[in-house]
Amino acid sequence: MVTHKTIQLPPFKRGIHLISKFLTIELTSLPANGLLHIFIKHTSAGLLINENADPDVRSDLEAFLDKMVPENEPYFKHILEGPDDMPAHIKNMFTGNSLSIPIIAGRLGLGTWQGIYLCEFRNQSSSRQIVISIIS
Repeated sequence: MVTHKTIQLPPFKRGIHLISKFLTIELTSLPANGLLHIFIKHTSAGLLINENADPDVRSDLEAFLDKMVPENEPYFKHILEGPDDMPAHIKNMFTGNSLSIPIIAGRLGLGTWQGIYLCEFRNQSSSRQIVISIIS
């Protein structure tokens, strides 16, 4: 059986934001076993699973992505929405737009130090839509 639900996240400032709690609020009951699939319906933001114990990890990840894909490069042609437009799409390519997490004994099968993150790459972001699907 597959169930789908679309959730609207509030706007987040540019950065990497822990959204595990937003998802668990929406997932009031999980099957005993299955698979949770999370998909973001945007190309200028991304999703990832990473360490959630030390907030420095988030700022270090963001700094690395900003260094890897700087803004205002003269070779970017897709800048209609600002200098962060094309870099946001490239950063999405690195982080991805979906995650799959096992459901084990009615709980998300994340590791002890893992959290689910929204990577907001735009300076002026809007709310983001995420589709969550449960396959049981």
